[in-house]
Amino acid sequence: MKRLLVILLGVLLIMPLATSAFGAGGDGPPKDIMKGIFTSVDAANRTAAFIKEGNTGAMTLTLGADMNVDAVVLDKKVMVSLDSHAGEGVLKDISVMFMDMTAGKVIALIVVGLIGGLLSGFIGSGGAFVLTPAMMSLGVPGAVAVASNMCHKFPKAMVGTYKRFKYGQVDLKLAAVMSATAIVGVQIGIKIQKFILNSWGNAGSNLYVSVIFVLVLVLVGFYVMLDAIKLAKGDTNAEAKTGKLALRMQKIQLPPMIHFKVAKVTISAWVTVPVGLATGMLAATIAVGGFVGVPGMIYVIGASAVVASATELGIAFVMGAWGSFQWGLSGLIDIRLTLLILSASLIGVQLGALGTTYVKDYMIKLVMASVMLVVAVSRGAKIPGYLADLGWRAQLDAGPAALLESVSFWALVAALAIAGVITSVAMAVGMMKDKQQKRMEAAVSHG
Repeated sequence: MKRLLVILLGVLLIMPLATSAFGAGGDGPPKDIMKGIFTSVDAANRTAAFIKEGNTGAMTLTLGADMNVDAVVLDKKVMVSLDSHAGEGVLKDISVMFMDMTAGKVIALIVVGLIGGLLSGFIGSGGAFVLTPAMMSLGVPGAVAVASNMCHKFPKAMVGTYKRFKYGQVDLKLAAVMSATAIVGVQIGIKIQKFILNSWGNAGSNLYVSVIFVLVLVLVGFYVMLDAIKLAKGDTNAEAKTGKLALRMQKIQLPPMIHFKVAKVTISAWVTVPVGLATGMLAATIAVGGFVGVPGMIYVIGASAVVASATELGIAFVMGAWGSFQWGLSGLIDIRLTLLILSASLIGVQLGALGTTYVKDYMIKLVMASVMLVVAVSRGAKIPGYLADLGWRAQLDAGPAALLESVSFWALVAALAIAGVITSVAMAVGMMKDKQQKRMEAAVSHG
C-alpha cells in the first residue's frame, strides 16, 4: 500500500513537470489560428470583418485565392487559420466550431454515447474510436471532437474504474505506473495536434485524425482479431497463456522491477514506458488511447484481457482529467457535446463493466477487433475528401464524393451496431449460463 501511494504521488508530481518541460499545452490555439465571429463580408473586395475572441474591435481579413466567399459564415463562432506565406491577414481555412443542435443530432449523440459507454466498460477503451468519427461525421471539427471526447472521458472512466475495481479486475499499481508516462505523452500529443492546426488548419487536422485512425485501427485490429480467433479455437487453458513478446519482455531484468499483483506480472518499469507514451500521445491527438493501451498491456506487459481492459479505465481517468484541463484552456471543448455523450455513456459503461464478469477473454478481444476494423473503413472513406480540401489532389466529382460519404456513414452505423449487438448478446448468453450453473450447483447441494 505504501509503495502504491508513492507511485500515485509521483504521478501527481509529474503533471507540472510535464507541463514545464513541454509547454503549457493550454496556451490557446497556435499563432496562425484564431477564434471569433465574422460580422460582414465584402464579396467585391474578397474581404471579411472579423472580431477575434477577447477583442471588441473588428479586423479585416482577406480571403485566400482558393477560398469561396460562401465559406464565410456570419454571426457564428468559427476557428480560422491564416496563410502566413500569402501575406498578413490572409485566410486559409474557416471551420464552424460548434454545430447547430437539431433533434436528430441530439438523438444520434445520445445513441452514440450509450454504445461508446458500453464499449468502454466492456473492452476498457474510452470508446472514442467510435465517438470521435461519429462526431466528425455529424459535422464537428476534428480538434473540437478530440477535445470534447477527452473531456467526457474522465468522469465516465472514473465510474467504470470503480465498477470493475469492485470485481477485482483493476490493477491500481499498473494504472499508476502507466499514467506517469501517459501524461507526458498527452503533452506531446497536444503539441502535435497544435502543430497540425498551425500548419494546415482544420482540414489538416481532420486528415491527420483520419489517417492515424486508419493506420492504428487496421494494424491493432487485425492483430487482436487473429489472437481472438486462436483463443476461440484453442484449448480451455488458452486464455491463460501469455504471448511470446510479453514473455520476452518479462525476462528483461532492468531495475526497477515492479510486481503487479492483480495482473500477476513482474516486469521492468522501463517496459511500460513506450506503452504509456503511445497511449498518452494518441489520447491527446485523436482522443483514443485505449486501443493501444489495452493491447500493449496484453501483448507487451502480459496482463490478461480482463485486467488490461479494466486497468485502462484507470489510466483513461488520469489522462482524461489532465487533457481536459489542457484543451479547456485552449477553448476547444464543446460542453454540449460532452454532456450529451456523457449522460448516455455513464449508463453504458456500467452495463459493459457488468458484462465482463460473464464472458470469456477472447470475446472482449473479438468485440474490440471487429469494431476497430469497421471504423477504419469509415474513416478511410473520408481521406480522399480531406486531401481535396487541402489541395493535395483534384476535387472529387459529385458521384464519387457521395459514394464515399455513404460508405463512411454506413460503415460507422455498422460499427455501432456490431458493438451493441455482440456485447449485448455476449452479456445475455453469459448471464444465462451463469444462472444455469448456479441452479445446478444449488440442486447438487440440496440433493
